[in-house]
Amino acid sequence: MAVLHLLAIVAFHLLIISEAKDSDFIYKEFTNPKRDTFVYGTFPKDFAWGVATASYQIEGAWDADGKGPSIWDTFTHNGRSHKKQNADVACDSYNKYEEDIAMMKKLGVSHYRFSLSWPRILPKGFANEVNREGIEYYKKLLDALHKANIEPMVTLYHWDLPQVLQDMGGWENEMMANYFAAYADLCFQAFGEQVKLWITFNEPTIFSLFGYELGTDAPGLPHNGYGAYRVGHTVIKAHAKAWHLYDQKYRKSQGGKISIVLHGNWFEPKNPDSEFDRAVAEKASYVELGWFANPIFGDGDYPAIMKDMIANNSRIQQLSTSRLPEFTEDDKRMIEGTFDFFGLNHYTTNLVAHKPTVSEHFASFFMEFNGEMSQDKESWPEPAGSPWLYPVPWGLRKLLNHIKQTYGDVPIYITENGFSEGEGPLNTKDTARINYYKAYINEALKAYLIDSVNLKGYFAWSLMDNFEWRSGYSERFGLYHVDFEDPERPRTPRESANVYAKIIKNNGFPVQAGTDHTEL
Repeated sequence: MAVLHLLAIVAFHLLIISEAKDSDFIYKEFTNPKRDTFVYGTFPKDFAWGVATASYQIEGAWDADGKGPSIWDTFTHNGRSHKKQNADVACDSYNKYEEDIAMMKKLGVSHYRFSLSWPRILPKGFANEVNREGIEYYKKLLDALHKANIEPMVTLYHWDLPQVLQDMGGWENEMMANYFAAYADLCFQAFGEQVKLWITFNEPTIFSLFGYELGTDAPGLPHNGYGAYRVGHTVIKAHAKAWHLYDQKYRKSQGGKISIVLHGNWFEPKNPDSEFDRAVAEKASYVELGWFANPIFGDGDYPAIMKDMIANNSRIQQLSTSRLPEFTEDDKRMIEGTFDFFGLNHYTTNLVAHKPTVSEHFASFFMEFNGEMSQDKESWPEPAGSPWLYPVPWGLRKLLNHIKQTYGDVPIYITENGFSEGEGPLNTKDTARINYYKAYINEALKAYLIDSVNLKGYFAWSLMDNFEWRSGYSERFGLYHVDFEDPERPRTPRESANVYAKIIKNNGFPVQAGTDHTEL
C-alpha cells in the first residue's frame, strides 16, 4: 500500500511533456525547454493573493495631523533623490485609501500588505507620546479593508524611521531594539484585533546596506565595512524582542502570526564549470539571505560561512576583532525560532564570478565575497525600467527550493515581486510586466506543485506607481498608473491589472479545454 501511495505521489509530480509548443513559453527566444516550459495547475484553495505597498511611498501627508518627520523626509528634503523629488504627497493615499481599496476589489485580491508609519503614530519616536490621529487613520483603513473582505498583512517597519531616533544613532544604537519593541507593543494593542498577519521588518539587508553602508538611501551614512553589520545586529534583536512580545502577550487572545520579510536574489555561477565561480555563488546565496535568515530560521547565529569570511577579511585588514558583531548565548536563544512564516521579496537573479576584491586598506560588504556580480545580457530578456531588474523567472523557483532545503518546510509568502517601467507617458499596454508576472507566478506554481514548497501566498509589487525611494518617480512598478503631475493623483489600470485579476480569479493557471498545453 505504501508503495502504491508513493507511486501516486511521484506520478502527480511528473510533468507530462510531449513536444513543447511555442505557446508553452513566455520568453520564447530565451528558453530552455526542460526548465522554462509553462505548466498548468492551481494553487491551494486558501492561497493568499495580494498586492503590497509601503507607507512612505504612497501616503503623502508628510506633516499632516501630527505626523513627525522621518529619515526619508529629511533625506529627500535635502535633495538626495532623483530630480530632488520627494513623497510629501506621493499617491495621496492618506486621503484616497478608499479609492485604493476599490482598486483592490477590482483585482479580486484576498490580502493587502501595507506598512504603518512609525512617525505618524509616534511623532517623537517614543511610546509615551502617541498621535491619536495617526492611530485613527490606520483603524479607518483596517475597518475599510475588512468591510471589503480583504485581509491585512501589516508591516511595522518599512524604512521610515522617526528622525528623532536617527538623531540618537538610529539602528546603529543598540537601544533601538527596545524602542522598536515598545512601538510594536503599542501597535499590537491598537490594531491586533484587526490584524492576523504581522511583519516586523521589511528587507533589513537593503536598508542596512544602502542606508548605513553605501549611504545612498536614508539616512545616508557611508559607514563602509561596519555600519550595515551594526544595524543588522540591532535589527535582529529588535525583531526577536517584538516576536516574543507578541507570542507571550497577544498571540493567545488575538490569534495572529508574526515574522520578518527578507530580500533574496538568486545567485548563479557565471561559469558553471568553474569551481571558483560555483563556490562564490554558493557563498553569496548563503550570506545575502542567510545574514538575517540563519539567526531567525536557523540556529540563532550568523551563518558560519559569513562569520569565517568577515573574520578572515578583518585579519587581512589588520583588525584585532571581526567587523561582524557577535551574539551572546542568551541572544542566540532569544533569536532562534522567532518566526511563524518566511516572508520573501524577490525580483531578479545575478551571475557571480570569482574575482579577488578583498582589500587590506578598505572594507565593504560588497567586497567580502571575492566575487563580481553581473547579468547575462545575451541570454536574459531586456531589463525593466530599473536597470538592475532582469526577468529571470527560473531564479525564483531555485530560491524557493534553496529556502526549503536550508531552513526546512517553513510556510513561505512571496511578499513582493514585480516589474518596473521607466519614466514616460501613460502606457496601459504593459506587455513586459504581464510577461514577467505570468512567468514568475508560473515558476512559483512549479515550486508548489512539483517541488512541494510550502507556498502560502503571493503579493504583487505594487498596487500602483509610487515613490521608489532614491529613484523618485522614475521607476514605475504599479498595476495601476498614477499621474503625479495631476493634484488629484488619478489612478488608471494597466493591462497587467486585468491579467493579474484573471490569475487570481483562476487561482493560478487552470487547464483550458481544447488547447495544446503542458499539464501536470
